[in-house]
Amino acid sequence: MGAIGTGGVLMLNESVVAVAGISPREIEDAITREEIELERREQAYRDDRPPPDVQGRIVILVDDGLATGASMRAAAVGVRRLGAAVVVVAVPVAAGDTCRELRVLADEVVCLATPEPFHAVGCWYADFSQTSDDDVRALLARARIEPPRVAVP
Repeated sequence: MGAIGTGGVLMLNESVVAVAGISPREIEDAITREEIELERREQAYRDDRPPPDVQGRIVILVDDGLATGASMRAAAVGVRRLGAAVVVVAVPVAAGDTCRELRVLADEVVCLATPEPFHAVGCWYADFSQTSDDDVRALLARARIEPPRVAVP
């Protein structure tokens, strides 16, 4: 039905809320639960490090795929509020409508495939298992140690 992001970003899919008959109280309860989870994840993944400074920078937001795009919209709005100069969305697979809608919030949307019918992100992966907190922490630690590999033509 939507997504939240750092800095009080809230993206609600009003049509989903209406069709599902979700009450304002249920929305508030969901926001409260998700804010607690967002805070937990930020602490778990950042430790005591501050958030990255995106002011005036190019920010590339990457996801494994986009169905409704609510989380990506929240991320794009969040980094814009933090002063990102350019926002690029990069995904391997997404619903075509979602990519078109994101072009309003992002300066560029890079999507390798927009299959029709789309159904769900998981349909396009052989293994779509969840990434654990430990996996995320290990990958972030490795990224801090190893410089990024850039292909030079």
